[in-house]
Amino acid sequence: MRLLGIDPGLRCTGWGVVEMRGNRLTHIANGAVKTQADASLSVRLMQLHDGLQQVIADWLPDAAAVEETFVNKNPASTLKLGQARGVVMLVPALHGIPVAEYSPNKIKKSIVGAGHAGKQQVQAMINMLLPGCTIANADAADALAVAICHAHHGAYESLEIAARKQDADALLKETSA
Repeated sequence: MRLLGIDPGLRCTGWGVVEMRGNRLTHIANGAVKTQADASLSVRLMQLHDGLQQVIADWLPDAAAVEETFVNKNPASTLKLGQARGVVMLVPALHGIPVAEYSPNKIKKSIVGAGHAGKQQVQAMINMLLPGCTIANADAADALAVAICHAHHGAYESLEIAARKQDADALLKETSA
């Protein structure tokens, strides 16, 4: 099963793809979708959408997980991040991919064992859990952590929900025909 982890941001959205076979994880790819800082908000959201569409087309994930965001002190920044997060959750959903959400503390606890671990500790553990992985940047590292967290906590449940939805949709089509 392929899992896509996403660390949302308007300027830079990290993504990471891992494959899960039983209890074994393998790194597939990671990177970031970057937007033009001088572009309008609507253009930046479109760039984010298009970039994530390409990631999904390239890596064909079965499930996705997104990091929940904290409320910032700056309300305008919080609102913009919320809009970016909406796009990040929408793109996989448009492809029929179930999307889970995890708090930063749950992600860190899942990777390191402590909810308040530092970024360096998280990256060190990612390197241990995914040997040979070259991490593109800090946002991609965060996204890989989200994917690993989802592998530990909810990947199979996401697929079961998606399968039940497909069964219900097929039954609905049969009864309406």
